[in-house]
Amino acid sequence: MSKEFDVVVIGAGPGGYIAAIRAAQLGKTVACIEKWKNPAGTLKLGGTCLNVGCIPSKALLASSEEFENASHHLADHGISVENVSVDVSKMMGRKDGIVEKMTKGIEFLFRKNKITWLKGHGKFTGKTDAGVQIEVSGEGEDGASSEVVTAKNVIIATGSKARHLPGIPVDNKLIADNEGALSFDTAPKKLAVIGAGVIGLELGSVWRRLGADVTVLEALPEFLGVADQALSKEAAKQFKKQGLDIQVGVKVGEVKTSENGVTIAYTDKDGNAQTLEADRLVVSVGRVPNTDNLGLEAIGLKANERGFIDVDDHCATAVPNVYAIGDVVRGPMLAHKAEDEGVLVAEVIDGQKPHIDYNCIPWVIYTEPEIAWVGKTEQQLKAEGREIKTGQFPFMANGRALGINKADGFVKMIADAKTDELLGVHIISANASDLIAEAVVSMEFKAASEDIGRICHPHPSLSEVMREAALAVDKRALNM
Repeated sequence: MSKEFDVVVIGAGPGGYIAAIRAAQLGKTVACIEKWKNPAGTLKLGGTCLNVGCIPSKALLASSEEFENASHHLADHGISVENVSVDVSKMMGRKDGIVEKMTKGIEFLFRKNKITWLKGHGKFTGKTDAGVQIEVSGEGEDGASSEVVTAKNVIIATGSKARHLPGIPVDNKLIADNEGALSFDTAPKKLAVIGAGVIGLELGSVWRRLGADVTVLEALPEFLGVADQALSKEAAKQFKKQGLDIQVGVKVGEVKTSENGVTIAYTDKDGNAQTLEADRLVVSVGRVPNTDNLGLEAIGLKANERGFIDVDDHCATAVPNVYAIGDVVRGPMLAHKAEDEGVLVAEVIDGQKPHIDYNCIPWVIYTEPEIAWVGKTEQQLKAEGREIKTGQFPFMANGRALGINKADGFVKMIADAKTDELLGVHIISANASDLIAEAVVSMEFKAASEDIGRICHPHPSLSEVMREAALAVDKRALNM
């Protein structure tokens, strides 16, 4: 007789492990299936985000920023440092240590919440009156190669993997995706990056700070077209000043590798044939959902033409008691979005009536300065015909920003012209990832820009710029 659980979660990334914990908190018997192994061959929880995504990339961004500050910016404070050097292997060790601590933390949470970790690959085999049948293969208990478990409810949280380009084989040595680019043993002298999205910009920033000459090739005609135009324009200016060479409207052709590195043939935005030679190439052209080899057809499900699983507003699939969350469903491929969906589904299974406002999910790019936004952009609202008013305030007029030598950027707020309801907040600055949280709270509560303008903010602090931008919506900023 197979093991039976109230809830089985397939995948232990941010969406999956949070869903498992919330379901366990609500008194359900819970199992979570995970097969991911680190380079040493050890099974680990946490998925892409904790192992080869959000957490290690932010660790490297922080380390490379410290090196850049010591090399170029401490003199502004009157601090003289000579012969600054970087030990990349030690930096990678620090990154790996943080990852290990975080993944061990999830193992502790599983034990604390009495969640069973089923080690291996989960695949649907059918349905019975008792529930959904799932085969777990690869790391079964007692040396068994597989076991079958029964679930009253299933949450598919299998995440995504890096999209690769045809004709450009990724070996994570000369040509890397996000995983390989987080583990270079030395800083390349010349680095090429295909894709100027979040991952390309963050990884390009890491290696640029550590000494690489970085060229980013982007196929789209506009830089950061998903962001508000004011943000993307300012970001392009800041990255150019830092030395990132970002070329848009590019069509990549043949990519050749040799003992000396990589040669990329491409056509620039003006139609001219170009050749770029680099020591290494990072391919960061988006991600694709992990929905293959799940056996979806065994329970009457299938992925759509883009590989995603179709769900309703509460992440329910077409099959009763089967849900899908995170990168395998519609919406932004963001870890915090997956976490919210994991909590939502666990509470739906418990009979509650939760809700997610997808318009209030923030986006963050952890470059320097950071870029963050929530809600709609000015161009989106104008395309909708919405009457709006905007306010913008620069960090160069903020005492705290000047004191910490981080005065680049601004906060831009967009409100409804008649009701003053906050419709979008767009930030490019130091600590934008923290500042955006106030905007998310405000928009969840349907705040007006005036509400933020009337809230007392600590002085001196970067958060004062939020208030000033809100006041600027009605042209009454106090410090400009």
